[in-house]
Amino acid sequence: MKREFIRNTGKPIQGYRFLIQLSFLLLCIWIGIEFYLFISSLNKIGADYFNRPAGVEGFLPISALMSLYYFFMTGEIHPVHPAGFFIFIAILTVSFIYSKSFCSWLCPIGFISETIGDFGEKVIKKIFKRKIKLPSYIDYPLRSLKYLLLGFFIYAIFFAMSASAVKLFLDSEYNKAADLKMYYFFANISQFSLIVISSLFVLSIFIRNFWCRYLCPYGALLGLISFFSPTKIKRNPVSCIDCGLCAKACPSFIKVDKVKTVISDECSMCLSCIDVCPVKDTLDVKVNFTKKKISKKVVAFGVVAIYIAIISIAMISGNWKNKISKEEYSILNKNINILTHPTSTAEIRKMNELSSSSIKPK
Repeated sequence: MKREFIRNTGKPIQGYRFLIQLSFLLLCIWIGIEFYLFISSLNKIGADYFNRPAGVEGFLPISALMSLYYFFMTGEIHPVHPAGFFIFIAILTVSFIYSKSFCSWLCPIGFISETIGDFGEKVIKKIFKRKIKLPSYIDYPLRSLKYLLLGFFIYAIFFAMSASAVKLFLDSEYNKAADLKMYYFFANISQFSLIVISSLFVLSIFIRNFWCRYLCPYGALLGLISFFSPTKIKRNPVSCIDCGLCAKACPSFIKVDKVKTVISDECSMCLSCIDVCPVKDTLDVKVNFTKKKISKKVVAFGVVAIYIAIISIAMISGNWKNKISKEEYSILNKNINILTHPTSTAEIRKMNELSSSSIKPK
């Protein structure tokens, strides 16, 4: 039976995705400027106090993961970095509903990595006339690195520390000053750190999304969550003409043209494969079980709406800004170089023993 070819006349969604990515990058830059002004107000005697932007806590994923564990154990939102907790929840929710979509729609690091990759592809195609893709025997072991990093963090928090120990850490001056330490890390970046960052930049030119694909534990967590997502990209093998354009367009090198349902921890729901498909109703985002089709614009709107809705809940409920005073921040900033945190097994064990009865997990 001859297959009917109905050309896909739908408009690409990549323009909308670029605008969303750029908007969130500019938002992060603005938060960075505000945080710089906040730090400056702490360092200059007599300077007007500039309010700390709570959104900076989105760059403290370890503290957010510990706050999530604390919430599971106690039912309480820890007050030191509440914005980070809600940002983390928003990221997890978005990536559960739309399969790791945070990475390709909202993440500023993902956007920068993607931009570097686009530039790299143009340069490499001129030189080698094709994309560079690592062979599977190198690619798979490297991809496991981000899961090893994720496993380390999960073990260190969920298994090596009790709820009491987590509370002691979250209450510590070190955790309170985590955002300050992050600022000074980049403001006074070491030669070694600069070499590492520069190396990642260069590698990302030649190997697309090097950091995201091989080293980002955040992406590893979202990739695992995406397996349980109710929405997936599905291919109709009846109408498919086997042109292979979808596989060529996939930035994660997924063989979309060989599967009926895209089930991969590397799929970030960027919708590039759907945009290039020339046949109508061949590649679509669908809800599992119901097979209901979701339009590309609904995905774009849904990603942004879910994220903003959860952040709005934090603001309305009074769980966005912490209660650390200007005076306490000034003291933390003054003593930033002497603040330490427990890292050894013995220290963690000691924390587990301290205040063992101070928290009664629900």
